[in-house]
Amino acid sequence: MKKMDPEVEEQLQGARSELRRVDHLIYVSLKYTRTVDVIRNTIARIINTYDCGALALLIDLKSKKKIKDYPSSPGMKVELLEKKFPEEYIKESLEFYLLLRRVMKSDYTKREEYRRHVTMVTIFDNNTNLEVDIDKLEDYYNKTKEFINYITNLITGKKDD
Repeated sequence: MKKMDPEVEEQLQGARSELRRVDHLIYVSLKYTRTVDVIRNTIARIINTYDCGALALLIDLKSKKKIKDYPSSPGMKVELLEKKFPEEYIKESLEFYLLLRRVMKSDYTKREEYRRHVTMVTIFDNNTNLEVDIDKLEDYYNKTKEFINYITNLITGKKDD
């Protein structure tokens, strides 16, 4: 296992911290408070997790002198990461991250609040909708956990079993 840059370790630790919060929001908060606000907070935490993960990759690239510097805007960070990591998995994960950012910026409506099937219906500019319920949030959480594990292995040089 390679020695990790302290800044990279800090970002990965931040990502793991955010994941614990997401876990709590899904399995505790949503159980007792079935509201769209909790769904939005959970998505915001997932976005923060991706922010930390992407930053860890960029700092790692910089410490290995593969890039001089990295941009501050999320869209440009994604572009740079897609160039440096051509793997399909990274590309799909970063597209998912951008989708979540769009979800948070778009208008939304609430459906079946305070019930098991509480749903946030996001309305995008092109009149398409995305419905996010508890089950979909769990999928998002699992996808995010996989991404953080993947980039941790990528940075440390471990092979995934």
